[in-house]
Amino acid sequence: MAVKNTAQVIIGGKIITLGGYETADYFQKVASYMNNKISELSGLPGYSHLPMETRHVLLSLNISDDYFKAKKQAEVFEQDLTQKDQEMYSLKHELVSLRMQIEEAQKREKTAQEEKKILEGKIKELEKEIDELIN
Repeated sequence: MAVKNTAQVIIGGKIITLGGYETADYFQKVASYMNNKISELSGLPGYSHLPMETRHVLLSLNISDDYFKAKKQAEVFEQDLTQKDQEMYSLKHELVSLRMQIEEAQKREKTAQEEKKILEGKIKELEKEIDELIN
C-alpha cells in the first residue's frame, strides 16, 4: 500500500499543506505551476482590480484550458503510438513473410544444385559412352 505524504507549499503567498500519495517534490511542482499561473494572470491589465472570486474563476479557467490542451495532445500522441504500433506489426509480419520466402528460395536453390550435380554426372557418363562408341 502506498504511503500518504504531506508537504507544505506556498501558493499565492499563503502556506498550504498538501496531502496525498505523491511525493513532496510533486506537490512543490504543483504549487510552482499554480504560482506561475497566478503571476501570468497578475500581469494582465486590470486583473488586480477584479474581485477575488473572479480572479479565482479566471485562474480555474486557465488551468482547465491547460488541462484540456494537454489532454488533447496526449490523445494525439496515443493515436500516433497506436498507428506506429500497427505499422510496426505490419513490418514485422512482412519481415517474417520475407524470411519464409528466402528460406523457400534457399531450399529451391539447394534442390537445383543437387539436380545440377546429378545432371553433370549423367553428362559425364554420356560423354564416356560417346567416347567409348567412337573409340
